[in-house]
Amino acid sequence: MNPAKNPRRSFHLSLFQGILPLNVKQIPLEIVAGITFAAFAIPEVMGYTRIAGMPLVTGVYTILLPMLVFAIFGSSRHLVVGADSATAAIIASGLGTMALPESPQYIAYASMIALLAAILLLLAGILQLGFLADFLSHTVLIGFLTGVGIRISISQLSGIFGIPQGAYGTPMQTASFFPDLALINLPTFLVSLSVIGIIVLSGRIGNKFPSALLAIFGAIAASWVLDLSSYGVTILGTFPGGLPHLSFPQVPLSDVPKILDLSVACFIVILAQSAATSRAYAMKFSDTFNENVDLIGLSLANAVAGISGTFVVNGSPTKTEMVKSAGGRTQLTQLTTVLTVLMVLLFFTRPFAYLPRAVLSSMVFLIGLRLIDIEGMTALHKQRPVEFAVALITAMTVVVIGVEQGIVIAVVLSIIAHLRHSYRPLNLLLVPKGGGTMRTIPLEKGQQAVEGLLIYRFGSNLYFANENRFTEEIIELAKKNISLKWFCISATNIGDIDFTAVEALKKVYTQLQKLGITLVLSEVVPPVMNELDRDGITGMIGKDHIFESVQDVIEAYKNSIDSSR
Repeated sequence: MNPAKNPRRSFHLSLFQGILPLNVKQIPLEIVAGITFAAFAIPEVMGYTRIAGMPLVTGVYTILLPMLVFAIFGSSRHLVVGADSATAAIIASGLGTMALPESPQYIAYASMIALLAAILLLLAGILQLGFLADFLSHTVLIGFLTGVGIRISISQLSGIFGIPQGAYGTPMQTASFFPDLALINLPTFLVSLSVIGIIVLSGRIGNKFPSALLAIFGAIAASWVLDLSSYGVTILGTFPGGLPHLSFPQVPLSDVPKILDLSVACFIVILAQSAATSRAYAMKFSDTFNENVDLIGLSLANAVAGISGTFVVNGSPTKTEMVKSAGGRTQLTQLTTVLTVLMVLLFFTRPFAYLPRAVLSSMVFLIGLRLIDIEGMTALHKQRPVEFAVALITAMTVVVIGVEQGIVIAVVLSIIAHLRHSYRPLNLLLVPKGGGTMRTIPLEKGQQAVEGLLIYRFGSNLYFANENRFTEEIIELAKKNISLKWFCISATNIGDIDFTAVEALKKVYTQLQKLGITLVLSEVVPPVMNELDRDGITGMIGKDHIFESVQDVIEAYKNSIDSSR
């Protein structure tokens, strides 16, 4: 199937789109991939849970009901839903000053954020707003995730060294870290180094090796045998198992506005990151998906996260790549993972009580480092200095001010970048190439297509922000070409035109008329033609001066010259 043929913008909800049709021969591979993915996912979500400030078991809950619900209601065969570093960091940045991490009040706030995000996602899906993901540019996502990675990594340094963490916020944590190094707990630091070493070295062996799981089990065994807690190494203690309790989070109605901005920030990240991940893997495997159906699936996944006592879930590129590496090709892999996690929660949670907290700090530290996109930032610096500056501003906002503010900056800068491209489109002149074809040349050359005819191609939709540039360029070209008789606007790139742009066209027509120049149009698309008819432009210019192609314009111009002689 070709993803280009899929009506991704339409809305049609049916169950198990991410599984059906199912290749029977693939089922054993999907089951093995699901069990393998569970081995990766459990320690990973523990790291994300630590970032979010939630009890560890709630992180495991994110790969239970939310993953199950998306596998049923989502459309993507590949997108994996669960806890994610970016949304976890947003939650922690906002709730850290409102409640004590891991406290019942904190959990209630985090669950309510998931419910509010679910409502926003549901509305976006029903209103078919999946296209909004296109407005968060890849450039600002690089900067945003890089900033999140730096912030996360710095926040875990105290846990790695066994230093009490007193300061809040990245600048304060950085400032207080070095003076507190004298308080380092050496056994804790050795545990951290061991974990980092195992994960880094095994990562070089291959991505299919569950290094994080090996590090966790090794640390649990060492903690139990050597009684590491007696050396000042902090361990988790009781790790509750069993299934989540379903209930509505008890948050006072007056507190809901305080967390609404966090929900909006999570919604934006979910929208952009999930759509980008689904799109990338659909193209990779020539599958189809529907962004708006996925929004419904993500909404329901966050709704069950909210009522099961956990936090926001997102379409995770990291987990999606894990499943792909393990051999999973449909949501059947995720259903197998859900069953595996269920068995762990019911029968295998007791050993986690011996897990040193430094292990999780080390894992989160490495997660943060992986988010720092040095390659992407370097490429931007070399190829697009302006976009590098945008990414850098976004990253520094996240690091210095906060994740919540960083996503706002990311959205604003994305919109500015979009407007910048459409405000200053690439406008060109067209001249005959030979054989009936045309070639483009820069405006500066001012070359006419034939003597007395100039063809100007505008490179974007025409609207209020760029109509002034449109008008100025046309009048300037007309005044420079003294011998000009016809001025043709090639409208092949103009897919929309607003009221201000219509008025600009009238102004251009009047100015050219004063200069004794006839305005003609070519390649006008039907929606724009309807607007021109409605606003009287067609009658003003004359239907005989609107052509299907620039070749028709050239021929009509030559005929008019011949007939006037």
